[in-house]
Amino acid sequence: MTFYTSLSGLRAAQTDLAVTSNNIANVGSVGFKKSRAEFGDMMPPSSSTAGIGTRLKSITQQFTQGQFETSSRELDLAINGSGFFITRDDAGTGDMMFTRDGSLAINADRFVIDSKGAHLQAFPVDSAGVATSTALSAATSVNVPEFNTTTGARLSDLSIDREGLIVAAYSDGTTEPLGRIAIANFSNPAGLRQQGDGRWSVTGESGPVQTGTPKSDGFGAIQTGAIERANVDLTEELVALIAAQRNFQANAKAIETANALTQTVTNLRN
Repeated sequence: MTFYTSLSGLRAAQTDLAVTSNNIANVGSVGFKKSRAEFGDMMPPSSSTAGIGTRLKSITQQFTQGQFETSSRELDLAINGSGFFITRDDAGTGDMMFTRDGSLAINADRFVIDSKGAHLQAFPVDSAGVATSTALSAATSVNVPEFNTTTGARLSDLSIDREGLIVAAYSDGTTEPLGRIAIANFSNPAGLRQQGDGRWSVTGESGPVQTGTPKSDGFGAIQTGAIERANVDLTEELVALIAAQRNFQANAKAIETANALTQTVTNLRN
């Protein structure tokens, strides 16, 4: 029994090492959120005997905010507070994803896209820049016309304020609001499913999508000229890595000791 108990400890330490190593490997990933392995003890039906090892309960994500790194790009955005950017694949009509990665750009079709080419979603606005709807079904891809459709003037600047309003400025001095960035949140963000590249999708555990605009209803504000780095504390992870390694070594030693005792008993019988 000791062999299997210590074997469960080895597996737990190996999982802990894998999770910690993944955190360290992604210390430079934009919008990455670290994870933590959580374990529980296993007990036999009889409470008068020793425990029979440990098991992995879950690998939980930690959605604390990462540090901001400033840049000179107007399309580098970060959410200061709670919430996720909403994106869609396949020309803005495919699967919906949620991300904290605000490294945006404008593609050849003049749509605002993230680093994976997915379309950023925004709510339509009226001429005063007020969102006409904040329902998830109203969110659409943001198209930035190169020329003013009314005057024909060329685009000279694109600005985004803290409340997510996207405004195009043209060479003739005219401006046009293009939309207001859609922000999503969840009752249990830790329940989101990781899709890689700093993106998440909805699950039953995360709860339904709650949408709104930046700086409203508890959603974070938009900070332009900045990106959010991973929320990984390298010193903390290195200490955790050493602890996981020691746990692995201790369980391996327990197996070695149990093997030596078994060998001693076998020799006595002989």
